[in-house]
Amino acid sequence: QVRLVESGGGSVQAGGSLRLSCTASGFNFGLERMSWYRQAPGKERELVGGITSGGVEIDLQDSVKGRFTISRDNVKSGMYLQMYDLQPEGTAEYFCQFERWEFWGRGTQVTVSS
Repeated sequence: QVRLVESGGGSVQAGGSLRLSCTASGFNFGLERMSWYRQAPGKERELVGGITSGGVEIDLQDSVKGRFTISRDNVKSGMYLQMYDLQPEGTAEYFCQFERWEFWGRGTQVTVSS
């Protein structure tokens, strides 16, 4: 019933940008805190940052502050990750998470080449 569908991944050169989307359904999205995670090959999944139900960005990792922005649209039940100045270290599978249930989507791949 609960679904999270990520989209917007792709391959870019260092310095490029991407905007990831997470479309949610099956729960009252507008009441829930959400998060973005990423997992690089051979590494553990790590938190990128979160966003409160009211749209306040929280826990954004220092490594991406100033370059990544998390936002949401509760009418569209969407959460977004705007990424500027992507670096090769950003290459990973990116996932959105419904925090209450610790439920992830299937992810979208971001590949950054130098």
